[in-house]
Amino acid sequence: MLTLPNILTLSRIFAVPLLAFLLWWPGWALGYGLAFVLYCLMGITDYFDGLLARSSGAVSRLGIFLDPIADKIMVAAVILVLTAQGILRGPYVGDMHVIAGLIILVREIAVSGLREFLGGLQVSVPVSRLAKWKTTFQLVALGALILGGALPHWNIALFGVVANVPHTVGLTTLWAAAILTLITGWDYLRIGLKHMD
Repeated sequence: MLTLPNILTLSRIFAVPLLAFLLWWPGWALGYGLAFVLYCLMGITDYFDGLLARSSGAVSRLGIFLDPIADKIMVAAVILVLTAQGILRGPYVGDMHVIAGLIILVREIAVSGLREFLGGLQVSVPVSRLAKWKTTFQLVALGALILGGALPHWNIALFGVVANVPHTVGLTTLWAAAILTLITGWDYLRIGLKHMD
């Protein structure tokens, strides 16, 4: 059933290839600026599709199915493209920041599989407050990394190293999201293990 909330969710999925295209050239500041605007619009639709569905009583099975998928596709696509283009690289640890992105991706896949397994047992796994913080840090991190590509000259000297401000904020919050990812992933796994033989 194509209600307005479901159309908004689908628009996020269909926007992912355009977002990936805009992020493909790290030296293209305009492209990264457009990608940042698109990324923000996708985040806004994520907020409003759920709000509209609940307020209008239009919560549907299709929406419940598509919403988390749309989020995961967007996050995975951004992490993969930024990794491929060398954006998840920074001072002091080089490309070790890729590990933070990998932790997030592994957790998303594992929790999706766990939810599917528990769904077959009629066991629901509610989203915890900490998981919501993880999502917030994750979205801020990816947005800041994209913004860093749009504003390549917004630099400061940091402990003797010239660093791009949004990029540095992005890498820092990406690690915060990765740490919360490990904590919340373990919480979900503990719940799941109780229902496994």
